[in-house]
Amino acid sequence: MSKPKAPTIREIARIANVSVGTVSRALNGRPGVSQKTRERVMEAVRTLGYAPNPVARELVGKPSTVGLLLAPGVRRHTPYFVLLLEALAEELWRMGLRVKEAPTDPQGLPLEEARGYVLLGAHDHDPRIEALREAGKPFVLIGVYPGVFWVAPDDVAGGYLATRHLLELGHEEIALLTGYLHHQAGRERLLGYRKALLEAGLPFRPEMVLDGRFDPLSAYRAVRRAWEEGLRFTAIFAASDEMALGAQAALEDLGLRVPEEVSLVGYDDLPEVGEGLTTVHQDLPTLAREAADLLEGALAGEEPRGRRVPVHLVPRGTTARRGVGG
Repeated sequence: MSKPKAPTIREIARIANVSVGTVSRALNGRPGVSQKTRERVMEAVRTLGYAPNPVARELVGKPSTVGLLLAPGVRRHTPYFVLLLEALAEELWRMGLRVKEAPTDPQGLPLEEARGYVLLGAHDHDPRIEALREAGKPFVLIGVYPGVFWVAPDDVAGGYLATRHLLELGHEEIALLTGYLHHQAGRERLLGYRKALLEAGLPFRPEMVLDGRFDPLSAYRAVRRAWEEGLRFTAIFAASDEMALGAQAALEDLGLRVPEEVSLVGYDDLPEVGEGLTTVHQDLPTLAREAADLLEGALAGEEPRGRRVPVHLVPRGTTARRGVGG
């Protein structure tokens, strides 16, 4: 018989008739929750039959916090990171752990001890990875790095799927809106874009790579500047939904119709942000679940390993066959 799953934070929130954030604060002993509400949350926990798993029992008397380490310069309050952190918090809670952003030095190294760490914003020559490895600290990287515990979306495949979709619609002048090419996500989505062009027998044109810095305002400026300076394209692959929205606003202000004159593909499939966009879907709950599982392995002293989480294309209303608008 399979053992029953631990209840989720959302299930407890529903039973207690409170928000997910309130449940998290109550379970982690943080301020801002009345005693009456805290008791209601704990009653919901008892009703659902929650019991700590073996990892949680092993942590008795040890730090129960997982430190979240963001690379310097990574924007914290984007929809992508908010959703990923919510999913991570839920998965780690099932292990009897709570996640908290750790204070860091200018290199992104932790200034506070934690039971383990989750690293976000993987980039080339990342000092956090070697420092933690040399110190023997358990951690999992959201990104790709040999010899450590890591998990990442299949971003090369995602870049390839987005670009191939546009190629199949007859587009050949395809701009790539990206940024942070020293980070794993930006670099791998560029590799997928180049792979699709090569497969179609088209040359890679560096001028078609626009720096949107994974930010909607920067994306708006990059697209508008490129068009006003004479660069022409019939499609844009934006390496995030947020950049896609910035691109769409720029195209509209330039008097260009989407998708009749310029097709547009995003990346992430974020709720509300990505709705209506043709985009590449990331499975953030699975990414968080794999990260928690790998961290469990790191805490248990297992051999490091990495995992890829598949992505898939979601066609919607922002792409059309080239020339459809006449």
